[in-house]
Amino acid sequence: MSERLLQQPRFPQGRGLANHQPDLWCTYAAIRSLAWIERLPSANVAQLQAYIQSRRNRDGGYAWSKGMPSDAWATFYCTETLKDLAAPVDQREATAQWIHTLFDGDAYAMCPGQTADAWATHYALRTLLDVCNGQVHDADALYRWLDGLQCANGGLSWSADFAKRDVADTRACFYGVMAARALERAGLRAPAWDRPRLIGWLQAQQVEAGGFRFSETAQSPCLWATYRATASLAELNAQPLDRQRCVNWIEALRGPSGGFVRWQGYDGEDVWAVFCAVGSLKAMGQPVEHMADALASFIATLAMPQGGYSYREVSSAADVLSTAAGLLGNGLGDDDRDAALRWIEGCQMPNEAGIMYMPGRGAELRCTAWGLAAGAFAEQPRARQAIGQWLASLQNPDGGFGFWEGRGSDLVSSASAVSILQALNDSAGVDLPGLERFVRSCGREEGGVIAYSAYPRGQSSLRAGLQALGCLAYLGLEVKAEAAALLAAHKVRQGGFANLGQRIPDLLSTYQALALSLALELPIDIPHLVFFLDKVGTGQGFAWSPLYLEGQDPLSACLGQLLLALVNGARTQLPNLHLS
Repeated sequence: MSERLLQQPRFPQGRGLANHQPDLWCTYAAIRSLAWIERLPSANVAQLQAYIQSRRNRDGGYAWSKGMPSDAWATFYCTETLKDLAAPVDQREATAQWIHTLFDGDAYAMCPGQTADAWATHYALRTLLDVCNGQVHDADALYRWLDGLQCANGGLSWSADFAKRDVADTRACFYGVMAARALERAGLRAPAWDRPRLIGWLQAQQVEAGGFRFSETAQSPCLWATYRATASLAELNAQPLDRQRCVNWIEALRGPSGGFVRWQGYDGEDVWAVFCAVGSLKAMGQPVEHMADALASFIATLAMPQGGYSYREVSSAADVLSTAAGLLGNGLGDDDRDAALRWIEGCQMPNEAGIMYMPGRGAELRCTAWGLAAGAFAEQPRARQAIGQWLASLQNPDGGFGFWEGRGSDLVSSASAVSILQALNDSAGVDLPGLERFVRSCGREEGGVIAYSAYPRGQSSLRAGLQALGCLAYLGLEVKAEAAALLAAHKVRQGGFANLGQRIPDLLSTYQALALSLALELPIDIPHLVFFLDKVGTGQGFAWSPLYLEGQDPLSACLGQLLLALVNGARTQLPNLHLS
């Protein structure tokens, strides 16, 4: 496939595949937009309430999908959506108690045991203070951390360590400013930032066209950066230096369907662009009533029949993971494969050279790893080089990687980073000793052996151990004996591997166990694998767990097909893929 010009915004060509499920971020953006334009009655409140409440876990937090672990972002989106719908937020005290488990001694992390970042601290504080009416337990430590977010250039960064590098971002500014607003509304003081310099840095991110960029290193303005900047300025009692030019730039991004597009010249209207456009206009005091009916009609086309929303009209709401899964599982003909590859490659867009889960949102490590494994950019050296440079820029000060820019490090993302480096056949300027340092920080002695957790203070598991050992093997360290012992400790007699203990196997753990075994040239028990695949096989594909055969999707079908290809001798190695 010929190499297209990088940074030319255009909705992906070709044809992607979809999972036909609502997305929590899309749902929050849709409902908040409807609330802003005063068109909430057009939404199915009862159905949406049930969809959101199904994400609530017993620990008091909320998850991206039913059955997944709680995190601060999902908890914020779920509770804020319920607030917008005027629906009850049940057991707020339990949610507040769960949020306290996110505090790492300085600020709040996305998950218990992870390191704090600006994203998570914003989500946690707004939920704790605005929704749960809770209290900050260690305000002194929190303020020391918040005070340290300001860079020498005046902007705010993702953490104090990033701030020392003078890495400011309009998104980090928004998260810091809105966290400060939550503190002030709760009767606490604002962080001790130099507000004039913060305002000045934000205003300096407006470009001649009128929109805002993420930072000085971004190539082009976008609606996401513009909303984060204008909303932050409004909260700081300021406005863009050229307010009218910003308004004109936003209004020029209206699409023929009544929605908005993220970039000038882009041709894909989506829910996030609507959210950012309306939020920006309201932050600048602009009326939005004249466009309310058209926006509400556009958002209605994004509604999923089971509740919740996708990012664009349901029939064309493809995503990279489902599309890569279709390619890797060999379920597509030649023409469809070519169309799917072109679609994935179209998800590399301005300012972030990685691959986006859905076009129009942020580039993510896992999606980039899956896209490359599926064959994207195989013959496009410029695109591959740009991905390597993007990856190196995402490495956190602790040496690890998070899901996307500014997120705290975890082993899933760090292992995905290694998968990308393997696909590129290039270390891409990544600090490899730093990566080893982070991986080692996730290990601790348990029962005389080193066990690994996804975060430095998390719960140990098989998959975290496999991810850690896979990273260390890539770095040239000998891990075969350690891997063999780990696999033996989680091998289930009746087939498959269990993430925790040896009782309940699952497809993802089994896949990752076999993938690392093959990479390390450890022996494979084929009859044991066949027995497991028989238990999770369904008429339509493969389920994630033998205990819930209804729980299947394009990703589980892909991993099952890859394992079946191993059994049948069609494969001798498995792609290095990670999800959780």
